[in-house]
Amino acid sequence: MTGVLKVLGVCMLGLSLLTNSLLVVQAEDDFKFGLEMLLSDHKDLLEGKRVGLVTNPTGIDQDLNTTVDLLFEDSEIELTALYGPEHGVRGNAEAGEYVEFYTDPETELPVYSLYGETRKPSPEMLKDVDLLVFDIQDAGVTYYTYVWTLYNIMEAASEEGKQVVVLDRPNPLGGDLVAGPVVVEDEHSSFVGLKDLALVHGMTFGELAQYFNGEFDLGVDLEVVEMQGYDRSESYAELDIPFVMPSPNMPTTDSIDVYPITGLFETFVNVSEGRGTTKPFQLVGSDFVNGKEYAQALNDLNLSGVKFRAAAFTPAPGQKLEGKLVEGVEVYVTDREEYDPLYTGLSMIHELNKLYPDEIEWREDQWLAKLTGKSSIEEDLKAGLPVEEIIAKWDEELLSFKSTREEYLIYPSGEEE
Repeated sequence: MTGVLKVLGVCMLGLSLLTNSLLVVQAEDDFKFGLEMLLSDHKDLLEGKRVGLVTNPTGIDQDLNTTVDLLFEDSEIELTALYGPEHGVRGNAEAGEYVEFYTDPETELPVYSLYGETRKPSPEMLKDVDLLVFDIQDAGVTYYTYVWTLYNIMEAASEEGKQVVVLDRPNPLGGDLVAGPVVVEDEHSSFVGLKDLALVHGMTFGELAQYFNGEFDLGVDLEVVEMQGYDRSESYAELDIPFVMPSPNMPTTDSIDVYPITGLFETFVNVSEGRGTTKPFQLVGSDFVNGKEYAQALNDLNLSGVKFRAAAFTPAPGQKLEGKLVEGVEVYVTDREEYDPLYTGLSMIHELNKLYPDEIEWREDQWLAKLTGKSSIEEDLKAGLPVEEIIAKWDEELLSFKSTREEYLIYPSGEEE
């Protein structure tokens, strides 16, 4: 009996050791934001430094505590200033709305706007900091302005001899999707497309920071606090982590999935991209569109990974076509592995122009050229050039970008395992 007990004891001990080993492996594989890794393992990066924080409501940990509060309340961190991108630190500004300088009521820290008159921090705005921490969730597309806020703070930090620490977060479209034009024509460089970068870049902000530093010779003293357990092949919706809308018209991951498709419709004066509805960017239409006709034309194209439903909606006050009954389509991404956002978006515009060429009103400021960096795209769409031929024009630069991009990637893809 004693021998049996000894054997059982050895087995139980072995099982206990095995269980503990599995728990350790599991703990190491658990997902953590860069913010969480900073506070658990890398606070030494901020030690003895006056810290400026560039963030917005997406700066959270997995318990929904804000980066502002976590850094401000940590006795080992000296937080001295806050900086807000488009929509502000608290996310309460509409798209394009200028956010002025103010004092944050919760922390009494100065808040500097990086959207409006000053998009790049001035020397005066950086005088009380030694280091800038960047913690913002991206949308994965170059015309979403947060990516250029990152570029601008890096450029300013380099000029003023300040350090930059990027707290990494997932690319919500997944880190394997790369599409669109890359090279920005000089006359179309703007805050919705500042530098050469694939429109759908497939990179995290940490990877982009390294790309900017390397490809544009910024010379920033840069540290990226990497995520733990991130699989770049997964979209944000697949990661099972809290989602905070990165801007007022990006309320869900469904909105983010269609944004690189329908964000292009901002180039029209009289076509709504769904702003002012409960499904911004998922709905597209106008008062001159027959929704059933448009949906049928799009579904007949058999575009990979997407479907279209005839829809009617009325945009809210303050938005394009406000108060009007609008017909159009709702866009559904049915297969993330198969859909091509640029091909889909341009095909939608191509069909709309084919059906209603005399009704569409294009913006006079060449907005599509600003969004894409290419003046030829609007010209080609108006001329009815096949979408395949439009996209083929940037095949070589996209291929070159994909090769260069590999040098700056941090995280593996589950699809590679």
